[in-house]
Formats: sequence, structure tokens, C-alpha cells
Amino acid sequence: MDFLHISVLYLETLDALRIKPDGIYVDCTCGGAGHSRGVLERLGANGRLIAIDQDPEAIEVIKERIGSDPRVTVVHDNFSNLKAILDSLGIDKVDGIMADLGVSSHQLDTAERGFSYNSDAPLDMRMSKEGMSAYDVVNTYSERDLMIILRDYGEEKFASRIARSIVNERQNKSIETTFELAEIIKNAIPAATRRTGGHPAKRSFQAVRIEVNSELRKLQETLDDMFYSLNDGGRLAIITFHSLEDRIVKKAFQSYCKGCECPPSAPVCICGKTPEGKLPFKKKTASPEELKNNVRSRSATLRSVEKIG
Repeated sequence: MDFLHISVLYLETLDALRIKPDGIYVDCTCGGAGHSRGVLERLGANGRLIAIDQDPEAIEVIKERIGSDPRVTVVHDNFSNLKAILDSLGIDKVDGIMADLGVSSHQLDTAERGFSYNSDAPLDMRMSKEGMSAYDVVNTYSERDLMIILRDYGEEKFASRIARSIVNERQNKSIETTFELAEIIKNAIPAATRRTGGHPAKRSFQAVRIEVNSELRKLQETLDDMFYSLNDGGRLAIITFHSLEDRIVKKAFQSYCKGCECPPSAPVCICGKTPEGKLPFKKKTASPEELKNNVRSRSATLRSVEKIG
């Protein structure tokens, strides 16, 4: 299978993990195995890599590209089940975990997956190809629920108008394709606004995709499992692609690094809280050279945290 995906912040992510030759590492969103290949190049014969992905098409590619390596264990699952995955493999702690939270180029460019407003296809957007689809969200959610999703997940200021237009349109017939939805969104947005800021459906499509895949909820619920699955000195590296994800990651990482919470007026610490982690760097974004070679890297942000004893 041709699974095209250019790994963003490639060297930056590998360097952030500070890979030990005999360590155990987890790629939570292995995709086209780009970052995973880099990990394997730095691992020794006794190292190990757990390659996880929820997309069955990605799993086929992972098995083809790195599955024959005896150091690799391929797991078809969602990274939100990380703790159970490690338990099933008899692994207590690992030395590094990474996750690239972006939609892969393969998913965006495969029209029938229904992720893109640039190709006409059935409304789908399921990364796992299972469960609730974008069609279900668009055609069954109430106007209020649609508005909340578009407002909170897409940061769309015309969320109310778009939600109302979707509900009005589906009273005549079901909204079945990406082009149909994109056209409804475009017509709901004032003409002056449509002429600026890129494609008018971009934020709404992001919002529906996040809802379909429960992306923010799963991230929020799993960050603690990721961090506390690290050995002392182990590192967690996460690449985000929009402010909502980045905000969740930033807040969690800061909480791991926070120490004493006693009021400044307290003469001595009585809370006993000490930092559990430290930040190797604040954040990293794509270099001018990477931006030139891969336009999709423009919104990528890498953050990392190291667990300390």
C-alpha cells in the first residue's frame, strides 16, 4: 500500500527522546513509521519499539515497513489504551513515548476517507474506520450540540449560523458528502469573511473530526498514563497541530514540573510536593527549511517532558 506521510519535526522529536540503545520506546501514532524508523536506527540489538496505530491501513504499512524487525511489536489499537497495551506485553515502564497527533497525509489525501474538504467523498473522518462517523454527527446531533462542537473544537466564530444551516439543510435531505457539507458551511459564513483566512470549512471540518474520533478527550485522559509509564529519566514527546491540543499538553507538562504549592507566606513547605518532571525545552516548531519542503508542518508544535526521580 502507498502510505505517504512526511514526518514533521523528525530530528527534533528523535533528539527530544534522547534514545538509549537498550531502551524501550513507544510510538503511539506510528502511521507511516517515519519516526519509528528513526528510533530503530538509534536503538541497539537489545532495544525495543512498540508501534501503535488505530488505523487498519496504517497497521498494514507498519508491518510491511518495520514489522519484520525482531525489536518491533506492532499493536492495532488506540493510544488511549496505552496502559492496557503495556500490561498485556508484560512491560511496566518504558524509556520514551512519542505521539504525532496530526491527521496523516495518507488520510487527508485518500478521498474516500472523508477527511478533506478538497475532495468529494462520503462523510466519514474515522481514523479507526470503526464506530460513529462524520455523517452521524452532521445528521443526528442537535443544533445546540453542533454549535458547541464547532465553537469549542473549531474555534469557529460563526458556529451558531453554521449549525443552524446544517439543521435546516438536513430537513430536506441527509447531508452525505464532504462537498455538500463544505458548501453549507461556506454559504453560512458572510461573504467578506469567506474571502480571507483560507478555506471557510477548515475550522468546521476540524471540529467534526475531533468529535468523531474523541481526540481531545482521549488525549486528556491518556497524558497521565503516558507520563507515569516512563522510567526515571524517560521522556515523553508530543507533536500537536492546533491550539486546543497544544493547550492540553502544555498544561499537563507544566503540572508534572510543579513543585511546592504552599503559599509564599508559609515559612516552610508543608505540602511536601516536589516536581515529578522537568522540561528539556519550552517548545519547538518547524524550521524555515522544513516549512519550505512540507507546508503541513507549519502548524506543528513539539513539546517534551522528562520524568525525574
